[in-house]
Amino acid sequence: MRIPSVRPALLLSALAAAQLGAGSEPMLSSTSLNSCQPNSQFTASLFNVVYTPNNNSAAVNVVATSSVEGYVSFDVSVVAYGYQIIKQSVDPCKLGLAGLCPMTAGKIPLKFNFDVDPSAKTLLPGIAFTFPDLDATVRVVLNNTETHESVACVEADVSNGKTVNLLAVKWTLAIIAGLVLCSSAVLNGLGHSNAAAHIASGALSLFGFFQAQAILGMMSVHLPPVVQSWTQDFQWTMGIINVNFLEDIFTWYQRATGGTPTTIFDTLTTVSVQVEKRALSVLPETAVNLYRRSASLIPGVSTEIVKRGNIMTGSGSYIVYGIQRVAFRANIESTNLFLTGLVFYSLLVVFTIGGIAAFKGFCELAAKNKWMKSDTFLEFRNGWLTILKGILFRLTLIGYPQMTILCLWEFTQVDSPAEVVLAVFFLVGMTVTLGWAAMKVVRIARRSVAMHRNPAYILFSDPHALNKWGFLYVQFRASAYYFVIPVLGYTFVKSLFIAFAQGKGNVQAIGLLLIEAGALIGVSVLRPWMDKSTNTFNISICSINFINSIFLLIFSDVFDQPPIVNGVIGLILFFLNAIFATVLLIMVIVSTILVFYRKNPDGRYQFMADDRTSFMKSQSQLTGTTELDALAATARGDKAGGYYKPGLDLDDDNESISSESMRRRTDTSRLSIPVGSSHGSQGIHYQNQPRSPVEASVPLFPASGNSSNRSQSPYGPSAGAFRAQNNSTPTSFRAQNNAR
Repeated sequence: MRIPSVRPALLLSALAAAQLGAGSEPMLSSTSLNSCQPNSQFTASLFNVVYTPNNNSAAVNVVATSSVEGYVSFDVSVVAYGYQIIKQSVDPCKLGLAGLCPMTAGKIPLKFNFDVDPSAKTLLPGIAFTFPDLDATVRVVLNNTETHESVACVEADVSNGKTVNLLAVKWTLAIIAGLVLCSSAVLNGLGHSNAAAHIASGALSLFGFFQAQAILGMMSVHLPPVVQSWTQDFQWTMGIINVNFLEDIFTWYQRATGGTPTTIFDTLTTVSVQVEKRALSVLPETAVNLYRRSASLIPGVSTEIVKRGNIMTGSGSYIVYGIQRVAFRANIESTNLFLTGLVFYSLLVVFTIGGIAAFKGFCELAAKNKWMKSDTFLEFRNGWLTILKGILFRLTLIGYPQMTILCLWEFTQVDSPAEVVLAVFFLVGMTVTLGWAAMKVVRIARRSVAMHRNPAYILFSDPHALNKWGFLYVQFRASAYYFVIPVLGYTFVKSLFIAFAQGKGNVQAIGLLLIEAGALIGVSVLRPWMDKSTNTFNISICSINFINSIFLLIFSDVFDQPPIVNGVIGLILFFLNAIFATVLLIMVIVSTILVFYRKNPDGRYQFMADDRTSFMKSQSQLTGTTELDALAATARGDKAGGYYKPGLDLDDDNESISSESMRRRTDTSRLSIPVGSSHGSQGIHYQNQPRSPVEASVPLFPASGNSSNRSQSPYGPSAGAFRAQNNSTPTSFRAQNNAR
């Protein structure tokens, strides 16, 4: 079979270079023997075969169980990407294979080396030894020479040792994503909120796409080898990272809390592990899969039992699929997978808190020793605890897909009672936290609409609200502040299908198709992100996710298509996603670099149509006098007399938008007068300054002294008229009382 040469840009070039740099000897190998016929009379618990074309030899290490007696012939076929390239009959007696001529019932241990005809090398295309994650299968049908009936069928997946599942790729992707997120935080600390919002939105969308790729690998449908390896490159986004000493700790913890760990990796020298080749729903004689960790079985197949959470055949080999397949390919015991993801997410939170606290200390030390200007990162230094809360909320949102899938899956595994308690705690805690935060944003936006007829006013004018809750709405336009609620619902429903439908590939594939179709339609119609370019970026990601769900439906074999279709679709999925991921990475990297090269980073991006930038303020940029700062705060409605009261959080329950509270805020007769002050017109000192209807960015006292030259309020003439009507203090009174 000739496979066309495809060169999909930067990422694939890096992968190819890594493979060429490996410099390993050409070889073909197989590590498991799978049954491909009901009631097959030949099985193998251990199967290791390695063919090296340079010396034309093959090494065989097999422990087989046979109930076949007599002389047999082998019909051997080699299939690559669903296309049959070799088919021939073999007589084991002519090869002189002991134990196979004739075959006898019982356990047959075979361990030997034999020479392969040099002509076999010419039958195989050169790409079979170089193309990563070769999708090739050798199938052997055993026929009784007397009755000419098929008595057994076995097949072995063949690998050439090349793969796209590379540690260098994982580290590169993780470093890029982390640097971009840190860049957005630095820009925001320097006061460039518009640029920071765009960079953060791109980084979060990129990370979400990486998580979607990882979730593909957790599907229990059959995935071609190249797709399995490609999705494995992104499993770090789900906290699935193998660290040997941590795995030992997790195993100890599970035993100490009443669980029974699996020991697959301890038995690899004597037992093979089959990476599930076909959907479980189409295995021979399979009717129902009762999926539970300690009591899972496939009715109708008497030779199959379940041992410690993994399906084990009667021959002694294991079958892994879906989430267990991801764990096996990551060299993690399936019973340690939940703790692995949970601990790495917790470590991310802890290190983030430590990093923010250390940066705060460094900034204060640098400002004190005049290593940097005193107003650099001033807003962060003054409100770093509020900013830290916002960052922790953002980490909760980032880790929500990971922890939701792992916690729900743990309910089906019950690795130990303590782990189930942890799963309940994290799932409920994160869901309630994000749901509560989303409802707070909705309440703040509704209050802003009631008071100012614009949801962006309060959402973006107050730094306390922006730093604490902005992670939920800053990437969306102001009128789509609510869109985080559909995002959370989308994530939770998708996690339900991934976690609870393991072993039901068809159900997962159909469910994911409907979910991704709904998501694509929703974002295409609503276009909720902040501007056109951001909408295009995210809608493109949703489109690729939808296309991937179609491919997964094909892999589930619901259409009963020929095998070559799956082989071709697997290559298309890999190339499509690799090219798309490369484009996204280049866009995010270039955008971030260009922002730092600009004198005014905010100038690279157009101001959003929701006018949020006119409401944003940066304490580090307020360089006026104390009087002007206080009046600017009054105009925005901040601490100096606006809707924000000292000691009262913006989203506090007792600060409602009811008519009574509105009346109290606008009733000028309630202005407090200090005890003991004169009651004359010249001696009254008001505790709260009156609100100003002017925009904070415009000088309050024009040189001409003509108040008609002042700009109108940014939030509409009706709101300006309302404030002017209720402001009982004339300009002369302000001029009289401003001197301090």
